[in-house]
Amino acid sequence: MINLGSTKIGMSGWKNEKLLSDETLKNIYGKQAFQYFNQTNSSLFVFSHSKSFDLIELEQLLQAVGWGRRPLRRVKRALDNSLIKVGLWQHDPKFPKLIGFARCTGDGIIDATIWDVAINPVYQGYGLGKQLMEYLMKSLKREGISRVTLFADSDVITFYKRQGWTLEPKGNKCAFWYSN
Repeated sequence: MINLGSTKIGMSGWKNEKLLSDETLKNIYGKQAFQYFNQTNSSLFVFSHSKSFDLIELEQLLQAVGWGRRPLRRVKRALDNSLIKVGLWQHDPKFPKLIGFARCTGDGIIDATIWDVAINPVYQGYGLGKQLMEYLMKSLKREGISRVTLFADSDVITFYKRQGWTLEPKGNKCAFWYSN
């Protein structure tokens, strides 16, 4: 969305009266929230790294994308120790619905690693994953973080390649060790 004074233009370039005022956006979703109106399904979505997460709602989202259950106390600790946590909500004035998520870990100065990118399958195919990644990268850049790595499952590699990410060419600079 482009903000031109009091006129707001949606991502598609047309004037959109369905967008929230800056004050309402900040009150519900926090500072530096970004709103995106999707013409395809006539829905308003909001990206934010300030709005807190309901752990049960986050768990439901992650299960919807096929991930296994994680103990909520460990999820809370992971969130508390993340540099940035981004949520994507389908806006509803009474009950915004969490439909996307991503988080980053790192040293907070030079390096960050993106983990746990998820978009509810019902909302996939609308460009929201791409928007989520763009919002996340802009947030990291504002923090001064210049080197970002990404860990993703092999079945979503083509999504990230389309976003301009490249695989480590030789496949030997890092390894994953999974405990039983």
